[in-house]
Amino acid sequence: MSGGMGVQPPHQSVLYNEILIALKPVSPNCYLDGTLGAGGHAYGILEFCRPSGRLLGLDVDPQALEFARERLAPFGERAILKKGSYHQAAAFLAELGWEGLDGIVLDLGVSSMQIDQPERGFSFQKAGRLDMRFDQSTGKSAADLVNTSDEKVLADIIYRYGEERYARRIAAAIVKARPIYQTEELAEVIRKAIGWSEQKIDPATRTFQALRIAVNEELTRLEGALPDLIALLNPGGILAVIAFHSLEDKIVKSIFRRESRDCICPPEQPLCTCQHRAAVKVLTNKPIRPGEAEVEANPRARSARLRLAQKLQLA
Repeated sequence: MSGGMGVQPPHQSVLYNEILIALKPVSPNCYLDGTLGAGGHAYGILEFCRPSGRLLGLDVDPQALEFARERLAPFGERAILKKGSYHQAAAFLAELGWEGLDGIVLDLGVSSMQIDQPERGFSFQKAGRLDMRFDQSTGKSAADLVNTSDEKVLADIIYRYGEERYARRIAAAIVKARPIYQTEELAEVIRKAIGWSEQKIDPATRTFQALRIAVNEELTRLEGALPDLIALLNPGGILAVIAFHSLEDKIVKSIFRRESRDCICPPEQPLCTCQHRAAVKVLTNKPIRPGEAEVEANPRARSARLRLAQKLQLA
């Protein structure tokens, strides 16, 4: 092992040191980075679980995997990278013959690398095709969603996933302006629908977030996957989840709270019939936030929230 917890790879991931402190990677343990991205967190974990600790890295984005594979090449066979989503983790572990994990990290949402590629269509600040898929080889794009959805369905998506109070007005404007295939086209439709003072946050922000979440089914996959990921942890193992907006964070907080209780029956029910048993101890009553120095160096980190849960020794 080289250095202390301050060892930092290039293109440092959000809350990098905090993740390493939480997981305390050691040899010969096994770890999962379920949202590999550019491999920043994975780099740190592999660095600190020398000489024989292993990491499975998953990502649905082929471009991210290619970048991470090059970056993590110095770790050789200890870094096992696969194209897939964290909700498929159990199948990948079975394939590898791993019996459990000693740490899991999820860094949710869209990566800086994806935002900075105009052709991916995640950002309205750069001209590009309206896509937003993490995996461009499958599924419907944001353009498909925008141009084929019923107005009410579109309004519901924008309201639910973007928490946008002008969702109906925006949806009506989009339907009227269809077809829309470019990011800047959509952004301009939204701005005209609700007005924009350049001193305020761009009104397209919430709608673009909503479409991205819907296209990639981010919240439903997260909600379904968290209990399964907890089940994959060895006793004492840590699940670390970094969320970037309130909808993700509420899901993480709710499931961590539920899985830390022995009974999840309704409060008005006099006797417990659920037979639920606590599986984790919540380590973060409040989420860990980036420090001022990190936010100054990387403004995109300002909304990050890290929550931690530790697997209990079940009787």
